[in-house]
Amino acid sequence: MGGGTVTGGRPEGALPELPEVEITRRHLEAVLSGRVLESLSLTHERTARHNASPDEVMTRLQGRRVMAVGRRGKFLEITLDDGQTMVTHLGMSGRWAIDADETIPHTHFVARLDDGRTVSFIDPRTFGFVAVYDDEDLAGSGLARVGPDAWADPPDVDGLAQSLRGRTAPIKALLLDQTPIAGLGNIYADEVLFRAGIHPLTPGGSLDAVQLGSVLGSVQDVLAEAISNGGTTLDDLAYLLPDGNAGENMMSLDVYGRKGEPCPRCGSPISRIVVRSRSTHFCPTCQAGP
Repeated sequence: MGGGTVTGGRPEGALPELPEVEITRRHLEAVLSGRVLESLSLTHERTARHNASPDEVMTRLQGRRVMAVGRRGKFLEITLDDGQTMVTHLGMSGRWAIDADETIPHTHFVARLDDGRTVSFIDPRTFGFVAVYDDEDLAGSGLARVGPDAWADPPDVDGLAQSLRGRTAPIKALLLDQTPIAGLGNIYADEVLFRAGIHPLTPGGSLDAVQLGSVLGSVQDVLAEAISNGGTTLDDLAYLLPDGNAGENMMSLDVYGRKGEPCPRCGSPISRIVVRSRSTHFCPTCQAGP
């Protein structure tokens, strides 16, 4: 499935999602694991907003060895040798780069490693962040409220049914909530619902076991394809891999950003509506209304 181009650039509300963060994690893991954070630079207050100051972030990271690079939903979790956790979120425009020119505009954080390599956080809109948490900080952070990971630890049908029970909100909005299942955003929620054949306005609590199974199966298929393709880089080039290359999943998108184009299944024009302020794309024939 898929084909064509995303019309009109990046629709509103799109941001790096689980596949883009997972690919970033894999690149960073290869460079950071076992290395010491030898010197650091953090130059933007907003990037450090979850700590007291940029200086606090740098002080807590200075000289620490990276033990593991993990991910939960859209968050990266970097475990340090003193038990602290460096947590970062890409926000709407953030990306990590490896051995990049440190004069690239909007480079707000740079860590130089003990082997001379560097990792940099570049974030034009500064919705992303870099934070350092101890266990108490972590327990009170937004990360503690994130639900089961859509890729690494997805809920089963019963678990998803329980989290949606009684919910009258549209399933599209609930997939974006990060509590029933974590990691999906506008792009992949639209793609999942298309493959599952479910209208985005369907109340979440009304889905039966068969439909929920279809949603969960579609989540795995959509994410696997996106990760294999290096993530989705749209026309604005806001998301790039840490090596500077673009992800190639855009051509595999079936509905997202394709208003008016023919559905790859039935040929009906793809529709666009707004669900809870989010641009939403679907096939009105393959995804019959609630």
